[in-house]
Amino acid sequence: MRILLVEDDAGLGPAVRDQIAAEGHTPDWAETLADAGACCATIAYDLILLDLMLPDGRGLDFLRRLRARGAATPVIILTARDRITDRIDGLNAGADDYLVKPFDLAELSARIGAVARRYAGNPNPLVSLGALRIDLASRAIHGPEGQIDLSQREWAIFEALLQRPGSIVSKAQMEEQLYSFDAEVESNTIEVYVSRLRKKLGRDAVQTLRGLGYRLGRP
Repeated sequence: MRILLVEDDAGLGPAVRDQIAAEGHTPDWAETLADAGACCATIAYDLILLDLMLPDGRGLDFLRRLRARGAATPVIILTARDRITDRIDGLNAGADDYLVKPFDLAELSARIGAVARRYAGNPNPLVSLGALRIDLASRAIHGPEGQIDLSQREWAIFEALLQRPGSIVSKAQMEEQLYSFDAEVESNTIEVYVSRLRKKLGRDAVQTLRGLGYRLGRP
């Protein structure tokens, strides 16, 4: 997923960003609400991790503006404010989850996965695709001959297709999943990883629609 982290803590920010990247997601890190707004104006994020107290304002106001514009992007609040009233305010403003600092990075990863599955319309982490059995929580794929191992980028592309079953995903959309703002985009990266997915999952696992993009097949 393409995830926006809005956090000004110089110690926590890099740790969360690196955890997101290690899980195979693509993170962008904004340290102010102004930067977060600029990011959201450019990228359609799959999820936002939002601190409540930023140098230029309150994260809750940012969230309310986001929802007032009709944005349905899932939001997980990350904050040191642990009063029940703070949690209620956050959820009532449109947050999908609320995680109190300090938190375990593994728990954050689990909550990200749970929220993403709910928004994809299937909270069940177990998915069947033809002869494949997929565990989204552990990122494990089992085929007729046993477990199939994917690299982080192969999984990122496969997950982008899984999130949109039956829909065409353009090359540009896949590149958004793979690259953060400061990364250099290689022209043939998507084609290379789609080819590797077909070798591992089956020739029909990913369909190419010339000039349009890619669609999940039935391996």
